[in-house]
Amino acid sequence: MIPYPKINPEILNIGPLSIRWYGMMYLVGFVSSYLLVKYQIKKKRIAMSMKDVESLYSFLILGLIIGARMGYVIFYDLDNYFRNPLEIFAVWRGGMSFHGGLIGSVIAGILFCRKLKIDFWQISDIVIVTAPIGLGLGRIGNFINGELYGRVTAIPWAMVFPDGGPLPRHPSQLYEFFLEGIMLFSIL
Repeated sequence: MIPYPKINPEILNIGPLSIRWYGMMYLVGFVSSYLLVKYQIKKKRIAMSMKDVESLYSFLILGLIIGARMGYVIFYDLDNYFRNPLEIFAVWRGGMSFHGGLIGSVIAGILFCRKLKIDFWQISDIVIVTAPIGLGLGRIGNFINGELYGRVTAIPWAMVFPDGGPLPRHPSQLYEFFLEGIMLFSIL
């Protein structure tokens, strides 16, 4: 068994504001995606200005964040949010959904492409290859938070997670980092 590394999920506290590793993973993922898409647009000579790429990312980031939060609200805890609707805005307590983020970013991409009369599928092909960067970094954020761990196991690299009970579990976030992040990025 490998000891779970006790990494503080908070990087920095400034008064009531907290900068967390999970949020930093989102930021690094967005910046990496933006830079790679910018490079691809130049390389493939797509008729799109760098200002348009910045606008695209404003749409995509907003769509992803709103979609991820609403996906969590709808898919995972709808009854609670019906009883406490203001809790929807309490994002500092966690609760983001991959499914909702995907839906939100696709809708935002469609709206952006319609607005600028750009081929949605061409832009999708360029942007989607960067998705594994965000997926992989998100799993590292899950690992640091000690969440989304796997089943109980006796494998030598199992870990006891802070909120996972006393038994060792698969570090499934690291498997997903490798498969959804590194491997999928390599394939795409």
